[in-house]
Amino acid sequence: MPPGREAEARAFYADLLGIPETEKPPNLAVRGGCWFENDTVKVHLGVEADFHPARKAHPALIVDDVASLVATMHQAGLTVRAGEPLDGYTRVYVDDPFGNRIELMEPHASL
Repeated sequence: MPPGREAEARAFYADLLGIPETEKPPNLAVRGGCWFENDTVKVHLGVEADFHPARKAHPALIVDDVASLVATMHQAGLTVRAGEPLDGYTRVYVDDPFGNRIELMEPHASL
């Protein structure tokens, strides 16, 4: 992430995606950035002065209700793009505030 944009990271990862922010260790906190963690996922955003967003490489997050999350993203003014079909999943892409591609995947219910 670019320097000084932690508030935007919090608004996206904690508020929209629902991944709680966790305190970075003091020796790492001085570098800036944010960490978001729960029992199943850890997203650590480090600061880069010469930042370039990841447009192709991306994390994929398994979610419980992709339709509800898409509605939340739209309400926040974000663009959500459909993903190519993938057996067993409904999936979409959204960009974080810095232009990094994030994949949201919901497994289809087993019969």
